[in-house]
Amino acid sequence: MSKPDELLVDIATLVESGQSNQMSLTVVTGGAVITGRLAPEAVWRQRVSDVLTDSARLGEFSAVFNTPAENDGPPTHLHFHVARILQGTVGIPETGGMYRVAIDDVSAWTMGDFSYSDH
Repeated sequence: MSKPDELLVDIATLVESGQSNQMSLTVVTGGAVITGRLAPEAVWRQRVSDVLTDSARLGEFSAVFNTPAENDGPPTHLHFHVARILQGTVGIPETGGMYRVAIDDVSAWTMGDFSYSDH
């Protein structure tokens, strides 16, 4: 999008202000469909840092995510957790992942998350 969707920015702002991770959203970005729950950026960063800290090979990268986000202006990104990229009838990864999506790159979206079936 050349100009961010104001409604989507408002949703991201509410997620950020409420520190809630219960808002389900599905977006289309760069041809991919991502579905899951939004998290405030600080919560998302902490979860990514925790995962990296527990990794023998990637632990050194955890500090990057411990840096506080700059909060001047409205949110520019959506932070998904327990999220999947939908590919046909399969969600990748099955357990859900952590995705950061630029609001400017969202071409379509809907409330709620899509379920998928392996059958």
